[in-house]
Order: sequence, then C-alpha cells, then structure tokens
Amino acid sequence: MPNLRDIRTRIRSIKNTQQLTYTMKLVSATKLRRAQEQILAARPYARRMLEVLNSLATRAHPESHPLLARREAGNAELVVITADRGLCGGFNANILKATLAEIRRREGTDLAVTAVGKKARDFFRRRGVTMRREMVDVFRKVSYAHAADLAQDLMRRYVSGERDAIYLVYNEFKSAIQQRITVEKLLPIEKLPEEGKLLPVDYLYEPTQQEIFEQLLPKHVEVQVFRALLESAAAEHGARMSAMDSATRNAADLIDSLTLNMNKVRQAGITKEILEVVSGAAALE
Repeated sequence: MPNLRDIRTRIRSIKNTQQLTYTMKLVSATKLRRAQEQILAARPYARRMLEVLNSLATRAHPESHPLLARREAGNAELVVITADRGLCGGFNANILKATLAEIRRREGTDLAVTAVGKKARDFFRRRGVTMRREMVDVFRKVSYAHAADLAQDLMRRYVSGERDAIYLVYNEFKSAIQQRITVEKLLPIEKLPEEGKLLPVDYLYEPTQQEIFEQLLPKHVEVQVFRALLESAAAEHGARMSAMDSATRNAADLIDSLTLNMNKVRQAGITKEILEVVSGAAALE
C-alpha cells in the first residue's frame, strides 16, 4: 500500500495537470469563438459560389475552360488537412484513419498526397508514404494567402494533366463537440444531378464566357480551399476544448479518489498507533 507522502505527491501532480488542462480549455474556447465567427461568415459565400459553379459546370461545355475538363480519375490527389498540434481527442486520428481507408480503396492507382498540418506530415513520414507537398504552421493564423498558394498549385497540376481529380479530406465543423469527416472533390467541378430528360438552359454571359471563367473558376477553387482550412481550424479548437474539459473533469475525479484513499491510509495509521498504545499499556499492567 502506498504511504501518505506518495499519495500527496501524486495529488499535487494531478492538480498541476488539472490547472494546465483547464487553462488549455479556456484558451481553446476563446480561439473557437473567433474561428467560429470566421467560418460562419465564410460559409454562405463559399456555398453559394459552389452552387453557381455546379450550375455552370452542368451547362457549359467541358472544353470551355481547363478546370471544367473531365477525365478518368486514374491519377488522383488527396489533400489531407490535420492540426499542427495534438491534445484534441480523436480529431487527427479520425482524419488519418479516413485517409488510410481512401488510400487502400485506391490501391493500384497513381495516388499523390499533400499533407497540411504537422500531424499529417509526421504520420505519413512514419509510414514511409511519399508526400508531394507539406504545409505546416498554417493554423497559427489561417489566411487567404495560404489557401490561394495551395489552390494555385493544385490547379496547375490539374490543368497540366498531372492529376485527373483532386480531393480535400478534412474535419467539417458542426459544433463545439461534433466534427464530421469530409472527403470532398475539389476538381473537377461537380455537375448538378440531371433532373428528368430536360436539357439545362444555358446562361447569357456578359462579358464573354471565357473572361468570366478565367476570373470565376480559379477564385472558386481558392475559396473552397480557404473554407476547408477554416472548417478544420474551428473543428480543431472545438475538439481540443472538449478534450481538455473531459481531462479536467477526469482529473477532479481522480483527485477525489486519491483523497479518499489518503484518508483511509491515514485512518489506518492512526488506528494502528492507537492499538500499539493500548497493547503497550495492557502489557505493563
């Protein structure tokens, strides 16, 4: 049975850890509010733009712009978005598990991987997976410049024919305690499902169709990448806040249990001393 000194030392250690997890919970809660405001502001624009581009892709001829070209998805690329840090529950593990499942599903094809976040980079390095590109320290302060840089690189590879399809793998922010793993096709731009046998009515373009596509399509890809980064950032802070809250409560339960055990050990020691005194007194009589 451990002595009182060992139990007290362990209680102090757990209390220090509890203070740390509680502080991390408060920091994540503050960051979550800012990240949530950003993603809620970006979502309507990104979703509306996606609807418009889906409609354009349905109506326009695939040869109207290189980003509308549709090819057999033999050479795909996965853009895996994780966090740069841990201590956020299953946030990173779930994304990496989904990515491995997607890699196994595409076994035998020419699949490239772009890792965004230190956790993805380290995970693939340990398993000997060759990464085409690594991006770290993005989530210290997510900016549109990061998204534009990544999107321009992906569009260049798609237009050149190096990749036939590009997918984003990330955590979509639902709430502070819920994230949804999403595998989303970025390129080529998806068409709307056909409704019956009616042909879609084409748009009238002003200025020309080519000029609009040159401006709108690259912007769309950049916005969707930026939205995915914001979704992942908000989901990360929510997952970390939830994980640290659970850790703080678990530490409190463990402290209560150790305190009860310490009281039992102390009571047992007092009882033993009393018995020794009584036995000694009885022996002297």
